[in-house]
Amino acid sequence: MCPRTVCTLAHVFESAGLATVVLTPMREVAERMNVPRALHTRFPVGLSLGKPRDNDFQHEVLSAAFDLLKEPEGPVITEFPVHIGPTDGEPLVCPLPPRLNRELHPAVDEAQALKAAYDRAYQKNQRTSIGMQINAAEVPEALAKFVRIVDGEAWDTVGIPDGRMYSTVHDIRCYYEELACELAEGPIGPWATEAWFYDQTGAGKLILEARRVMRDNGVDQSTWFGLAPAGRE
Repeated sequence: MCPRTVCTLAHVFESAGLATVVLTPMREVAERMNVPRALHTRFPVGLSLGKPRDNDFQHEVLSAAFDLLKEPEGPVITEFPVHIGPTDGEPLVCPLPPRLNRELHPAVDEAQALKAAYDRAYQKNQRTSIGMQINAAEVPEALAKFVRIVDGEAWDTVGIPDGRMYSTVHDIRCYYEELACELAEGPIGPWATEAWFYDQTGAGKLILEARRVMRDNGVDQSTWFGLAPAGRE
């Protein structure tokens, strides 16, 4: 959620008599909006508690946040002492399944073979971020459309609705990153699932290749640029 939105909500809740603590990576926003209590965290955006699956570290962050409720008056902003950069942590160790159907493109076969891991992750967490464009069962079919782009078909003839390519890739990435939490060995570092997806999985490599093909064929940048983070080729 946008830091400004969080700070605005803090004022709304405070006006209703509810004490709030804002966790934010943007200290200047909290200062400018004069929130009663804020914990400034220097973590990668999107990782509010710093280290996914590291319960002890997350509890330290939450304890520091709740300690602000003891302050007699505000506004008060404190700094969490640990800084986590986007390249901190070990690479994600997440084994991929062997080929099951060699008649399929490797990325499509891979996605099908990983469905059981996704289902386990969903049953454990009872939530998913998939659904902007496709559901989990449709991931292999969506990847097959990117295979056709790599093979030379025009992107607007493979069955991806106009303006929906980014949301399709969003759902594919969510599928992989959510199941990675089921397969990973040990804590997951910041951006580790993103690096794993694009560097190690057949699906990520396929999307990067389709992105390059569209770029080299002169497709409008708005169609392909957002399919991977800037800087990835």
